[in-house]
Amino acid sequence: MPRPPMPVGGHGSIAFQTLGRRKVRARCWVRDVDGVRRRVETIGTSRENAREKLLAALQLRPGFRRAGLAGTSTIAEAIDVWLAELDRRAADGEIAISTPTTYRSVVNVHVRPGLGALRLQEVDAPTLDAFLVGMRARHGFAVTKTARSALNGVFGLAIRQHAIRANPMRDIGRITSGRRAKARRARALTQAERDDWIAKMEADELAVARDLPDLTRWMLATGCRIGESLAVTFDEIDLDAKTVVIEWTIVRVSGRGLLRVPTKSAAGERTLSLPGWAVDMVMRRGEALGWAGPLFPIPKQRQGGQRWSGGVWRDPSNTMRDLRRARERAGYEWVTSHVFRKTVATVMLEAGFTAREIADQLGHSKMSLTQDVYVGREAVSHGAVALADMWGTATSPPTSFRDPVA
Repeated sequence: MPRPPMPVGGHGSIAFQTLGRRKVRARCWVRDVDGVRRRVETIGTSRENAREKLLAALQLRPGFRRAGLAGTSTIAEAIDVWLAELDRRAADGEIAISTPTTYRSVVNVHVRPGLGALRLQEVDAPTLDAFLVGMRARHGFAVTKTARSALNGVFGLAIRQHAIRANPMRDIGRITSGRRAKARRARALTQAERDDWIAKMEADELAVARDLPDLTRWMLATGCRIGESLAVTFDEIDLDAKTVVIEWTIVRVSGRGLLRVPTKSAAGERTLSLPGWAVDMVMRRGEALGWAGPLFPIPKQRQGGQRWSGGVWRDPSNTMRDLRRARERAGYEWVTSHVFRKTVATVMLEAGFTAREIADQLGHSKMSLTQDVYVGREAVSHGAVALADMWGTATSPPTSFRDPVA
C-alpha cells in the first residue's frame, strides 16, 4: 500500500547538517498550497537555533498549518511552534520586537529542560504547579512569572491546534512575590535625596566616566524609561520650543544586536516639555558632540578626560549595570532607573497634575498603572510647586561639565 501523501501545508521530518563551527543547516520538505513539494532550509548557530529559524520560515509560507500539534506532541515541540509564532508576530509588528527574546531565554533555560520531554496529553495542573513552585524557590518571582506566562501561551496554542481540550494552567496556584503590600509601594526620591544623588554622581569618577550624572538628570527631567532616554537624538529635541519627541527605544535582540525600535505602545509616543536646566544641558552636550547622533552615546574613557563614541547606541543592560554599581557606591542600593520615573510622577502629583497628565508624561495608556505603581504616595507633600523648579538647583547642569577630548 503506497504511503499517503504529505498533507497540504504540512512538512516532513527535519534533518540537520553541521557546516562548521557554530554553523548548522536545518531542512525539510514542505507541501505548499499548490500541492507541490519543496525543500526549505535555514542556517543557525546550533541545531536548536536552526530548528527555530526553520519553523519560523515555515510559518511565513501561505497556507502552512503551523506544525499541526497533537496530544502526543512533546512540550518541547509545542515550545518550538509557539516561539516561531512569537517571531512572526514580532516581525509583523503585533508585539514588541524584544518580546520573543525575553521569553526564549527563560523557556530554553528553565522550561524546556524541566518539562520538554513530557507530552501535551500527559501534563496536568499538579505537575505544572509543582514545577513552578520549585522554580519560584530556586530562581525567584520574576523569572517564574515569565515562565508561567510562556506556559500559558504554549498550552493556549495547543488548544487552538486541537491537541488538547483544556488549558491545565488555569488550575494552578497563584505565583506571588512574597512581599507585603507596603513594600510594593512606589518609593520616590525626596528633594534632599535628589540633590544628594546628583552631588554623589558628580563626585564619583567612575559614574562621570560612564556619563551617569547627565543621564540621571535627563530621566528626572522627563520621566523617560532608560531605553527611551538612550534612543533620543539631537534631531528630536526642539531647543526653541523646549520640547523632545519620544518615539523610539533601544533594545537588544538576540542575533541582531542593539536596535532602535518604536516605543512599546502608542501611548509611549509623546512630546514632552523640558525644564530650562535640561535645555542648558542639551546645549552643552550638543556643542560637545557636534549636534549629531544620540544624546547619550556609549562613553569611552580616555586619559585626560572623557569622550563619546559619536553615533553609537548605548546598551540599556550595560547602562543599568553601571547604574547598579554607582548606586552601591553612593549608598542608594534601592534606586533603580524606574525610581526616577516614580519621582517624576510623585512630584507632578504634588504639583497638582491629574492622573491622566502624569500617565501621558510617563507614556502609560492606563492611568491605573500610574496610580498603583509609579506614584509614591508616602512622599511628604509640601504643596504644589512649579515644574521648572521641582528638582532644585543641585540638579542643574554643572559648570564643570567636561567636553570630550580629541
